[in-house]
Parts: sequence; C-alpha cells; structure tokens
Amino acid sequence: MGKKQKKPGKGKEKTERKTAKGEEKRARREARKVGEEDDIDAILRSIQKEEAKKKEVHVEENVPAPSPRSNCSLTINPLKETELILYGGEFYNGSKTFVYGDLYRYDVEKNEWKLVSSPNSPPPRSAHQTVAWKNNIYMFGGEFTSPNQERFHHYKDFWTLDLKTNQWEQILAKGCPSARSGHRMVLYKHKIVLFGGFYDTLREVRYYNDLHVFDLDNFKWEEIKPRPGCLWPSPRSGFQLAVYQDQIYLYGGYFKEVSSDKEKGTVHADMWSLDPRTWEWNKVKKAGMPPGPRAGFSMCVHKKRAVLFGGVVDMEVEGDVIMSMFMNELYGFQLDNNRWYPLELRKDKPAKNKAKDIKRKVSTNDAEPIIDNEGDEVTEDLEGAIGEQPEVRGVSNQLTKTLNITKFGSNKNIDPPSDSTTQEALPEAVKPTGRINACMTVGKDMLYLYGGMMEVKDREITLDDLYSLNLSKLDEWKCIIPMNKLS
Repeated sequence: MGKKQKKPGKGKEKTERKTAKGEEKRARREARKVGEEDDIDAILRSIQKEEAKKKEVHVEENVPAPSPRSNCSLTINPLKETELILYGGEFYNGSKTFVYGDLYRYDVEKNEWKLVSSPNSPPPRSAHQTVAWKNNIYMFGGEFTSPNQERFHHYKDFWTLDLKTNQWEQILAKGCPSARSGHRMVLYKHKIVLFGGFYDTLREVRYYNDLHVFDLDNFKWEEIKPRPGCLWPSPRSGFQLAVYQDQIYLYGGYFKEVSSDKEKGTVHADMWSLDPRTWEWNKVKKAGMPPGPRAGFSMCVHKKRAVLFGGVVDMEVEGDVIMSMFMNELYGFQLDNNRWYPLELRKDKPAKNKAKDIKRKVSTNDAEPIIDNEGDEVTEDLEGAIGEQPEVRGVSNQLTKTLNITKFGSNKNIDPPSDSTTQEALPEAVKPTGRINACMTVGKDMLYLYGGMMEVKDREITLDDLYSLNLSKLDEWKCIIPMNKLS
C-alpha cells in the first residue's frame, strides 16, 4: 500500500500549534524571569550563597573609582582623617535599579582607591547610616530594591567594621530599632543616637519618629519614649542631625501620607534640639537667613558650624506642571548661636562687588546681620561679608540660569554673563552641580562630597564625581574625580 495521504491543511495546523506552544513557553519563561527579578528573597539568598564562598579578606589596591551611586555612606576613618570609607548605595540606569554592597577605602593624599572584600559582609543596601568610633564603623538599616523597583526589603541588622582588619561582624543585640531606611544616626560621646526613617513596601508605608540609643560601652539598645506633655518632632525621613557639645540638632526631612486614592508628600523645614542628658526635645527658632524648604540635602559638622549642601525644590510653573530645582548652594548654621547664613566662597565674587552688596544690606531697614565665612557678625571687616540674599530664599536666580546652561559632562557650571558691560569676564568657577542624596563628610578641615542624583528633563542621572572644599579657607571647590560624560 502506498503512504497515507495527509489531509489538506493538516501540516499547516500542526505548525501553527507548535508555534503557539513555543510562544506560550517563551511567555512563561519571560514571566518567570520577571518574577525572579522581583523576588528579593531569592536575590538575597543568591548573594548570601556567594558571600559564603569567601574565606579571607582580600584588598585590591589602586582600583578605579567607584561607579555612580546615590544614598551610599561616606565616613572618615577616625584613625586616619585623610582616608574615606565608602559603602553601598544604588544606581538607576533608566530601566533597572542596582544596589551595591561593595566597600571602598580612599586615600586622599595618595589619590588611591582600595576595594575590600571580606567574609561575612552585610548584604547590599542603600539609604543606611554609619558612624565611626575608635577603630570601628557602625552601620544600621537601609534597604534593598528589586531591579524593577516593584519590591523593597528594609533591614534592621546592625553591623560593625573593624578598620584595622577589614572584618565585618553583625551585632546581635536585643531591643534594636525596627527595619527602616532614611533614618539618621550620630555619635554623642560613647553612644549612637538613631531617630526616624521610613518603611515602605508599596502595600504599606510607615514613617517613624522614634528615638533609639546604642551604648557602645555595654552594647545595649534602649528606646527613649516621649514623656507625657513633652514636645517631640513629627515622623520623617531624610532629615539631618548635627552634634555640638551637649545638643543634637535636627533639621528638615520628608513625610509621605498615602490614602486609598492619592499620595501627599510634605517637606519639613522645622528645626529641633535634643538634650542627650535628659532626652528632651525643644523647637529651635531659625534665626538669620535659613535655606528654603528642600528635600534630599546633605549636612555635616565642622567645628562650631553645620554645613548644608544641595537638595531639591519642586516649583509649580504652570498649572499642574512641576519644575524640580536641584540646588548647589552652601548654607552654614552656627551651632553656638543658632544662626543660619548662606556660605559664599571667597573666589565666587570680585571684592569690588562685595562692597556694593554690603551697602545694599545696610540700607535695608530689616536687614539681617552680615555674617562672615567663619560665622561671626561683620562690623568693619567688609571682605568677609556674604552676598545679597536672593529674592526667593533658597532658590537663587543665578542657580536657575546656571542649571539651564550647565554643560553636563563638564565639572564646571558656567555662570551667566553679567548685565553690566563694565564688569570684567571671570574665569569659570569649579562647582558641583545641584543634586540630592549625595554623601558628605568632613575630615580635619576638608569637606568631601561624592555622588548623588539629579534629573535632566525626565531622566535621572546618578553621579560619580568627588569634590573637596577647605572649610577653613572657603576659597574654592576642588574636583578630585570629574563626572563621567553624560550622553
């Protein structure tokens, strides 16, 4: 017998069924892939498995500078104030988020980076907090974000890094704060003081205003509860803390209220002081010329002054159109008399223009006292005076123009030309671009600023530049590592 004849169209139907089946398999594979990307537990287990393979500390010398990142930590080595310790952070490339767990040590004098790999290292994180005490760095909390930003894991683990051995150790002390990120920690004598932060899983959002203290002598946590009738700051994250003598100052922060149909964010601009001898909070009146409300700014302490840099201000342009202004201003807060003032670098302005600004200030009936770069009021010394405060406090006209004409990929913001035809052309001043969530720390008299994030139109740009500024001279920013060229 001859071969059985196929019915017309049967082969075509079989091919179509195979094709459909193949497409279903591919769709399932893609779905699994997306699920795996969003499975934080699986990702962290995989990382932990790789970490378990490490048997000894490995220090790679003279490596390239860290990749772009924001919400990392930058800490001065208390054993050597010309060494910076950088850990963690996050990077968003426009479609995926990467969270880091790498540890870098940077020698400022040699201009050399070391990459340290240690057994039993903490899992990757961002928006954590660190403080340094003796020969150790202490780290609490932070968050891990899935690549597609659909899931978040907040940590409540507490770690210490021995700067002599590069060994990490987890501190398993009872009574630790709950899982969170965006909190702040400072060192007061032999105690770590932790306040606030938030917990956000997309399904649940909580902001905290609890106060916890870790005693470094007996390795114990204690929560300080509000006393009845006492003042207490509201819940928030992203604020800043500053320690001076027996006072801890809190400034600013952010709070988000989520209801069933909308979200409402609040940027705080209030200021508080905490007495760590009694654990009592008091509101601080903002004297002088404080910065306007802003989110994501950085702050650190140098001698009797807290220095604030950057942040973002959202301004309504037309109707519902919001324009984000990324600031690159410096403000000082004098800790011994509670006065704010803009910090203007001495090389920013010709001396002949300073006298004009002072004249303009003196002629104003309600003018604030003129403050010099050391935070003292100016009487006869006109050279140390600060320039005119912009009309909209905290949002300078110069910055608005500068952001429009900055060449991204350059380390320099180009100042707009003066309206005066008699003023001489000035050389370009090296300045960090405006940004949020940057790392900032002080060693000796040097302020160091690394990374952060800004936006160009609707695109997020994560930064990798490093700047220094001598806070005793306040003469000029120095670019140690230029920003990678932005496409």
